[in-house]
This record gives sequence, C-alpha cells and structure tokens, in this order.
Amino acid sequence: MKEFWNERYTANESTYGFQPNEFFKTHISKLKPGHLLLPAEGEGRNALYAAKLGWKVTAYDFSEVARIKTLHQAHTLGITSVEYHTQDLSQIQLPADTFDAVALIYSHLPETARTHLHQQCVKSLKAGGKLFLEAFSKNQTKYNSGGPKDPALLYSTADLQTDFEGLQIDVLEEVTTELKEGPFHSGPASVVRLVASK
Repeated sequence: MKEFWNERYTANESTYGFQPNEFFKTHISKLKPGHLLLPAEGEGRNALYAAKLGWKVTAYDFSEVARIKTLHQAHTLGITSVEYHTQDLSQIQLPADTFDAVALIYSHLPETARTHLHQQCVKSLKAGGKLFLEAFSKNQTKYNSGGPKDPALLYSTADLQTDFEGLQIDVLEEVTTELKEGPFHSGPASVVRLVASK
C-alpha cells in the first residue's frame, strides 16, 4: 500500500488536483474552525484549504511522499497549522474526544481495516463534533472516473450505516456526480456521502 501511493504521488505533480474536494469544501466551510482530523489526506488539498479557514489540522496518510508534498506547499503558503503523520491507517490508534470534525475523503481500505479506521474516527470525535465522508460506491465499477477496481474496496450505504451506528446520521446517500479532481478523479462517478454528528 505504502509503495503504491509513494509511486503515484511521485509520478504526478498533483494526483487529485490542487482544489479541495467539493463535498468537503461545502461542509467544512459551514463550521466554526476548530481541530480537524483528515485520515488518508494524500497531497494535502483539503488540509490546506481548511487551514486557510482557520482550522488546526491533523492529517495522516500511508505515503511519506504525500506528507512531504503537503508540508512543502504549506510552507510555501505560510501555513503552520497542519500537522501531518505517516501512518498505516489499518493500525492507527487515535486519541479519544479530540477533534471537532473528521473528514474521510476517498479513503478506500479492505473491510477489516476500514472498520478499524472508522471506529477510531468515531472515538476521536468530540461530543457535538461532525463527521463527513465521500467515497466511491459499489456502482463505481460502471464508470472509468477513478477509484479501486476491486468491489470489496468500494462502499455501500449499508456499510456506512453499520460503521457509524454510534453517531447521529444526518445525511446518508448514494449519488451520481461529476468529478473534476485531477487526472485520477475525472468524469461521471457514483459516490456515497455521509454527514453525521456525535
């Protein structure tokens, strides 16, 4: 996993574009800035956007290359509020009751690792905190706009209902959207979206 992502991020100036994910942008912009957790953050497009809004950001990813690119861009922009860790997300242990918001944007993992990460995210969220998720659905196999080819790594709304049953689910839906997120997320796509509160 680590080697795959290091190679992808090394080979592309911007794998998923420089702009934040639109779903993330819409929801994070509505909240009062606090402490934000971004697992599977990649090259930092969401972290840097949130930091500009005043959020303190803690990010994680498998890839050291992604971390270096994010922190370099943060330095260039004069941003000092992004803390970025290289971590195997299937083994991650997060502090309890720490974050005001958590955003999982296209974090596709095998079922056991996915469940572990999601449980850790719920644990780490403060009471009253918000969690946002956007990821490719099981129906993404019909499209060529990105995402894993293995259906086991794709999401269903039932998966999310189970994974986040400890939260109040405000929005849970599967939609077709048009992605414009760099060379690897481009075109019509089937995604699942979750907005939940603790």
